[in-house]
Amino acid sequence: MRPQLLSIVVPAWNERDNVGRLVAEVESALRDVAPFELIVVDDGSTDGTREALLELAASHPALRVVALDRHHGQTSGVAAGIRMARGEVVVTLDADLQNPPREIPKLLDALDRADAAVGYRAVRHDAGLRKLSSRVANAVRNRITRETIRDTGCSLKAFRTAQIRDVALFEGMHRFLPTLLKMHGRSVVEVAVDHQPRAAGTSKYGVWNRVFKALADCLVVRWMQWRVLRFAARDVTPPQDGLPHRG
Repeated sequence: MRPQLLSIVVPAWNERDNVGRLVAEVESALRDVAPFELIVVDDGSTDGTREALLELAASHPALRVVALDRHHGQTSGVAAGIRMARGEVVVTLDADLQNPPREIPKLLDALDRADAAVGYRAVRHDAGLRKLSSRVANAVRNRITRETIRDTGCSLKAFRTAQIRDVALFEGMHRFLPTLLKMHGRSVVEVAVDHQPRAAGTSKYGVWNRVFKALADCLVVRWMQWRVLRFAARDVTPPQDGLPHRG
């Protein structure tokens, strides 16, 4: 799928040393693919990320800088970017560039056969403990939510904008976007994508700082799956004289 306008949404928290490379890699990856806007949401950074982005915006017209009033977390950054998006397709991406922008065309191609395309890291370049914890976390999430998504932690995902805006987001729900879409009757396809080491800055997630919160998020999603409304309805009123059927 090649949209008329593509919106790349990137939440960024204290990623000053990565944003210049982010802009350059997105431009290089999409120059001959589709018209695009790059929406970087500064999530209350304290290291000069916003100032670096505004300086870049002066010479990169596709870059839009959105600022949150304080640090809210990744889900809020993603939600703010989706709300601001003007394109018919939204692609989410992390500012650390561990999922390279050059993989975006793979997701766009996959949208020809599904409503959403989500990446999974075929070969991960992380420390052994992080890879093990991620594997366990994915298995637990899938078991609780009765899902089959291989890599909920992969930020590289593509959605049709009108559909993803129909999904109500709560704190921590950015990892469950494919599951939430499925709850709305949408189709999701998984795509193998590259992964690379972080070049600058530090990871915002550790092995232990999200264990209990992630478990709570899983239980919330399972509750939503259990309680979601599922029904079919049609107007069966007989046609009345002189009035069109309301079908």
